[in-house]
Amino acid sequence: MKFTQVTGHDDTFLVDVTPPHRLHPDVAAAFGRLQQRARQAGFDLQPASCFRSFDRQLAIWNAKASGTRPVLNEQGQALAREQHSDWEWVQAILRWSALPGASRHHWGSDLDVYDAAAVAAGYAVQLTPEEVDPGGPFAPLHAWLDQQIARNDCEGFFRPYAIDKGGIAPERWHLSYAPLAAECERSLQAEALLQLLRQCDTLALAPVIEAHWQEIYQRFITPAVAACNQEVGR
Repeated sequence: MKFTQVTGHDDTFLVDVTPPHRLHPDVAAAFGRLQQRARQAGFDLQPASCFRSFDRQLAIWNAKASGTRPVLNEQGQALAREQHSDWEWVQAILRWSALPGASRHHWGSDLDVYDAAAVAAGYAVQLTPEEVDPGGPFAPLHAWLDQQIARNDCEGFFRPYAIDKGGIAPERWHLSYAPLAAECERSLQAEALLQLLRQCDTLALAPVIEAHWQEIYQRFITPAVAACNQEVGR
């Protein structure tokens, strides 16, 4: 994969899944097979979010940096911007949202999913722990996915954010297609990413990001890389 593709600057390699959602052709085919199997198990597996461009991720980042888009704590409650230093605020954002250029959603290999059969038509998917934890509407789907992943029989998909390692929060709704993700991760080097962010003159909190770059890269980017490498090696 080219650097422009893994950083969300090129979407010409994608195909439609369920408009407006798009994925890499190999991932779209694998997801279609997983959808069929889920349907047979009684679920309507659907994408909530697939490819996301650099500009879209930048808009999300800047809105959270400014406080115009909620930044949540572990309990799903909105944090108050004025009660946190700039570095604390960057870490709070990174807990749930990637930096532009560093999102796995740039690759066409990753997507957030839900069970459309478990909620009424028009339900606004929130992608929160409450939806996927026991008692939540999507818990049965994710229990079924857990079984497929544990058997290494999930059409190549795994959960890159299954375990809390002190960086990105666990996201059970986030699936990644290991064969393509591993290829993308080899193109995602720390110095190249930092150079890309330096060239973005509209990135909010840029001085703080650069000052703490090594910690950001190690805590919020490389743990998912290690998870993918382990998955591919199974």
